[in-house]
Amino acid sequence: MEKPQEIITSRQNPLVMLTASLAERKYRRREGLFRFDGKKLLLEALAAGIPLHAVLLKASAADALLPELADFPLPAAVRAVLLADAVFDRLSEEKAPEGVITVAPLLESIRFFRGDGADLDEALLPGHTLLLESVRDPGNLGTVIRSASAFGISNLVLSADCADPYHPRVIRGAMGALFHRRITVVEDPVAAALALRRRGQVFAATLQGDSARLGAIAFGADDTVMVGNEGHGLSPALTAAATHTVFIPMEAGVESLNAGVAASVLAYELYRGRCYHGS
Repeated sequence: MEKPQEIITSRQNPLVMLTASLAERKYRRREGLFRFDGKKLLLEALAAGIPLHAVLLKASAADALLPELADFPLPAAVRAVLLADAVFDRLSEEKAPEGVITVAPLLESIRFFRGDGADLDEALLPGHTLLLESVRDPGNLGTVIRSASAFGISNLVLSADCADPYHPRVIRGAMGALFHRRITVVEDPVAAALALRRRGQVFAATLQGDSARLGAIAFGADDTVMVGNEGHGLSPALTAAATHTVFIPMEAGVESLNAGVAASVLAYELYRGRCYHGS
C-alpha cells in the first residue's frame, strides 16, 4: 500500500460522515458496509482477501504504518486517504487508536436466512454447529466467534435477535476470526434446531435436572450445541426442540457462566471429542 495523496481535514467530508454512520446497525444495512478499527484487523482482512471500500489513515501515523502494509497493494477501486489527526481521533472508536480505520462491504460469509428451516441444510457445512439464541452482548458474541474459529466449529447459527455480527465490539472481540467464519442468522431458531436434528444430535445447554454432564457425552461428527441468552438461557421452545440437554459442571455456589464462556467451553468439548476420535 502506497501513501495516499488525498488529505481530508473536515469532519463534514462525505467519507468521514459515512464512516461515522457505520457505528449504527441501520446505516450498516442501508449502505451495505461496515467498519473496523486497527492495524491487526486490516492485516487480517487483507490476508483473507476481504474486499475493501476505503482505508483511512491518521496523518501522523501513516509513515509508521505503511511499511507493515507494503506487501498488500490496494486495488484501484479502494479509496485510501489521510485524515487530519483531529478528524481521525473524533472518528476512531478505539481508546488507543493505532491510526487506521477500514470500511468494507458486508461479508458474503454472513447470511440472513429467512426460511422455515427446510432448506437450511444447503446453507451449512459438514461438521459441528453452535447455535446461539438471544445472545445480545456484542462482547460475548465476539468471544464466541473467536472460540468457534479456534475449536473448528463449522457453522455458527444465530437467532435474529442476537447482537449484530458487524457491531464494532463483536469485530474487536473476534480478533479477525469474523473474516474466516461462516455465520447464518435465522429468524426461527426452533425451525433451525429441527433442521439440525436431521444432521445429528442437538444438545441444549441448560441446568435442568435431567441434563447430561458435560464430559460424559460422546459427541458425533455433525452434532449441534445450543446456548441461550445471558440472563434467562434458552427459551423453553428451543430447549424442547433439542434431542438432549447438557450442563457444564461447576463448583458449588457459582450460579452460571457468562454466555460467551459457556459457549467456548462447549465448543472446546466438541473439538476435544473430534481430536480424540481422530476425525
